[in-house]
Amino acid sequence: MNDRMAARGPDGSGYWIGADGRIGFAHQRLAIIDLSEGGAQPKASADGSLVITFNGEIYNYRELRAELQARGRVFQSESDTEVLLQLYAEYGDAMVGRLRGMFAFGLWDARQRRLLLARDPLGIKPLYWADDGWTLRFASQAKALLAGGAVSNDPDPAGIVGFHLLGSVPEPFTVWRSIHTLPAGTTLVVDAAGPGAPQHYYDVAGALAARATGRMVDPATTHRQLAAAVHDSVRHHLVADVPVAVFLSAGLDSGALLGSMAQLGARDISAVTLAFEEFRGANLDEAPLAAEVAARYGARHIVRTVDRAEFERDLPAILDAMDLPTIDGINTWFVAKAAHEAGIKVALSGLGADECFGGYPSFVDVPRSVHWLQAVSWIPGLGALVRRGMSAAIHAGLGVHPKAAGLLQYGSSWAGAYLLRRSVYMPWELDDLIDPAMLKEGLRRLAPLRRIGAVLRDGGALGDFDRVAALETSLYMRDQLLRDADWAGMAHSVEIRVPYVDPFFLAALPPGDALAAADAKAAVAGWKGEFLRGVARLGVACLASRLDRPRRRVKRR
Repeated sequence: MNDRMAARGPDGSGYWIGADGRIGFAHQRLAIIDLSEGGAQPKASADGSLVITFNGEIYNYRELRAELQARGRVFQSESDTEVLLQLYAEYGDAMVGRLRGMFAFGLWDARQRRLLLARDPLGIKPLYWADDGWTLRFASQAKALLAGGAVSNDPDPAGIVGFHLLGSVPEPFTVWRSIHTLPAGTTLVVDAAGPGAPQHYYDVAGALAARATGRMVDPATTHRQLAAAVHDSVRHHLVADVPVAVFLSAGLDSGALLGSMAQLGARDISAVTLAFEEFRGANLDEAPLAAEVAARYGARHIVRTVDRAEFERDLPAILDAMDLPTIDGINTWFVAKAAHEAGIKVALSGLGADECFGGYPSFVDVPRSVHWLQAVSWIPGLGALVRRGMSAAIHAGLGVHPKAAGLLQYGSSWAGAYLLRRSVYMPWELDDLIDPAMLKEGLRRLAPLRRIGAVLRDGGALGDFDRVAALETSLYMRDQLLRDADWAGMAHSVEIRVPYVDPFFLAALPPGDALAAADAKAAVAGWKGEFLRGVARLGVACLASRLDRPRRRVKRR
């Protein structure tokens, strides 16, 4: 299992086996914080009663360390891993609520004979587990569990149907029935009775509802709050004992990150831009504008050009590294490859900004669909009747968009409208793609509308903007973008950090309605027709300004 994850940590490999031989940890190390042997894993407490294997980084570990020292705790290393052990000794399972970072870990408590599994609030780092009733196994890759040879690879209909519907596999499913994803923002305790139920300690919709004040914030205050939040998050994400680079596109998200890094005093910044031979000299080529932004801040600009031949050569390795099937992630593979070639271990990415600032068409389309179609949703059976009729027209080749058939049946609810907007296929289109028995079982277990609707269960009276933000953050970003960033980055031993994907950052933002209302004035105050000027002023006003132009942006990470 550990060998299958060698690319995730080429700087060292460690093992620990419990005294009774009934529990063991293994670890592949990518050395980022405390490069000495003090940061090696698995790591035990001074008395040996606690042992941890930990994937990720804790950005506020220095503050937590100082707090614990003030309470009498003594440290033997400079690593964030030891902070986790000491924090658990002080606060138990509640420790997870104090962590700012990305993490997945297993912590063995020998005194209580219990294993604590935990995953970060927004799901940046993955954690997969399998339990056959006798042995529980967990790892950072699902394929690592299979590599151990003791976990069944029988297919899971729910995961397979989910992939066909959405282009990624929704958690907690995988495409293997025996392997589960630990949901983001949860802990799982395993003791002599076996694994309990995952316990949620963070909920996106609830967090967005908590920050909503119920009052409008003026645009100037909105921009100040946004600027402060971006600065604070970038500052925390620069914590490392190795240089931190940035993935730089021609977009505002990554430009604002580079501007923030420069304003925070970062020096000798490397900025990596991905270009494609087929786009050279065309409007879709992001390299020229990215070069101007890099020059503005004195960053070392690395442009990596990919052509068709390289893509075809890399495709087998891409599919092997891809832990679960996905229709995305290829761009991240190549930009991480470029970073590795340049000797870069850590890079910031603008992933997550669209979910925060309304950069997707769904922020317009989903609320409009719900509000327009609720008036006819009360008519029993109308939606299903229209869908069957329009499906016949689609099959007859009359030029009707396939999703149009489900507009009345699905478009009047938040869950249904979101499924329409994000789906690759709709459920009724899968009959010709998946075995009927597998399709029936998969849809029953997946229950896509109920699963999507559950995202908003704790959201209270969220506004339209925050409802879509909660859906995009909890579903598309988590199940696809973050998972793709992990497998594609780790395949090249590159840690991808995402300052816009941070619960502390989300809590510091103005309410969603204020962000949405500030867009027009931000366009006047911040955009001024010139990208570089906006980025030079941190880019935060520009981030807000694009709320009114979601369709004009080039898709990027």
